[in-house]
Amino acid sequence: MTGKTTGIVLGAMIAGVSAGAAPADHYTVGDLAKAMEALKAKAAATGGAADTLATYNNHHTMLSYRTKDGTAEIHARYADMFYIVRGKATLVTEGTLEGGHEESPGEVRGSRVAGGKTTMLGEGDVVHIPAGTPHQLLIAPGEELLYFVIKIKEHD
Repeated sequence: MTGKTTGIVLGAMIAGVSAGAAPADHYTVGDLAKAMEALKAKAAATGGAADTLATYNNHHTMLSYRTKDGTAEIHARYADMFYIVRGKATLVTEGTLEGGHEESPGEVRGSRVAGGKTTMLGEGDVVHIPAGTPHQLLIAPGEELLYFVIKIKEHD
């Protein structure tokens, strides 16, 4: 092939890839803060609410809002990655899940994580919780937490 022909073929290949590619998703802090208002109304009764934002091949994204402690949990197949948009919380990881019961396949919920490691989370923090790791978010009275979640499939 000549240089000109190679350029045309590569250009066509790139155009073909671009034409079939999914659009990029973009959420500004303002978008997330606006979405928080809707979550606040949903969370009024229970102290927590979440909405799935998008679903992809091996992960999905969510936005969660809390004013009360979250349930202790273990995800057998999914890792959680949190980005704290607003507020603060204490994350308890590792340790032992007490009162555990399977809520759905691969999803165990319990009353608390006992003997775990505590980590203070604040605005701008990012945390990765591997699949199979007990974890729970604790919210101090009067506090609120808005966090972006990426649930990444690690195991089948």
